[in-house]
Amino acid sequence: MEAAKGKEKGASNAETLIEAAAKGDIDGVKKLLESGADHLHQDERGQNALMLASRGGHDPVVELLLEAGTPWNAFDKEGHCAGDLAMMAGHQSTIDLLLEAGVRAEMVLGALERKLGKEAAGPSHEYLQQRLQYDAASERLMDADDRAVMMAWEGPLMEAHAHAVAASGGDVLNVGFGLGLVDEAIQRRSPRSHTIVEAHPDVHARMLDLGWDQRPGVRILFGRWQDVLPQLGAQFDGIFFDTYSEFYGDMQDFHALLPKLLHPDGIYSFFHGLAADNAFFHAVYSEIVKRELASLGLSTQFVPLPINVADPKIWEGVRNKYWQLDTYFLPVCTVADSALEASEQEDAN
Repeated sequence: MEAAKGKEKGASNAETLIEAAAKGDIDGVKKLLESGADHLHQDERGQNALMLASRGGHDPVVELLLEAGTPWNAFDKEGHCAGDLAMMAGHQSTIDLLLEAGVRAEMVLGALERKLGKEAAGPSHEYLQQRLQYDAASERLMDADDRAVMMAWEGPLMEAHAHAVAASGGDVLNVGFGLGLVDEAIQRRSPRSHTIVEAHPDVHARMLDLGWDQRPGVRILFGRWQDVLPQLGAQFDGIFFDTYSEFYGDMQDFHALLPKLLHPDGIYSFFHGLAADNAFFHAVYSEIVKRELASLGLSTQFVPLPINVADPKIWEGVRNKYWQLDTYFLPVCTVADSALEASEQEDAN
């Protein structure tokens, strides 16, 4: 009997905490937390106290709940997290609080996973061994599990990426050929040299069938970028990175090579599909990669491009709808002024 009463009281306190958070009652929330109210509790809609406080733009309550350990990335029954609700309500200061909390949490978690070796590096062995499917009718490249490696709708994005990295007409490196969309766009800009790294044997064979090895200035490096790039003693004016079946840790490893690969006046870009099924998570990972590149001496700007892939016909027969947002944030990364000044000072000494 006493245990049952305790459970009822706990549930009541949790519901009261949600109500107080929704009202922005900082004193009430503080007292309830001190009394042990369950800040992880979710109501019938799947919403917890942090979500309700975020939707209302109650920043002091949001800060208090985050300090208490309420997860920034929990979802309600409609698939919305606290950040989504703050974005929909237009509470920018609340968005900033949640964004910072998400960035800190994910960076700490990522560092821990890499230290413990929990995140495997390199392309999936299964992917490199399986046969790929080129669908000429719909212009898409599929793996053996009907997951899209690359699709024609990416064409305008690849054109924009090519303009960013190849507009100077210098030496360009692209990692990941796929359908060749970005490489065709790079070729239209007549670069001085055009190096392409591709690891999958089917894609490499198709490149040869299409005569890419005969194009002026084109050099094809067949193999994993992890194997071929560290020995490449060249710098490039433009670099683009777009691989398949790799982890975020692999991208971090590639970024670690950029100080040696990228010319001081060069431009780096990558296909920005990080957490592309949720706008707030996408913003969190945009900030994470921006900060990590800054630690390597690179300054990053994201250029917003409208995109519409809502037509169900685009995704017919595709198991992974890997893009669900209406804006693409194209990254343009350059050597930061501070890093360039330090390099020039080192050369002078």
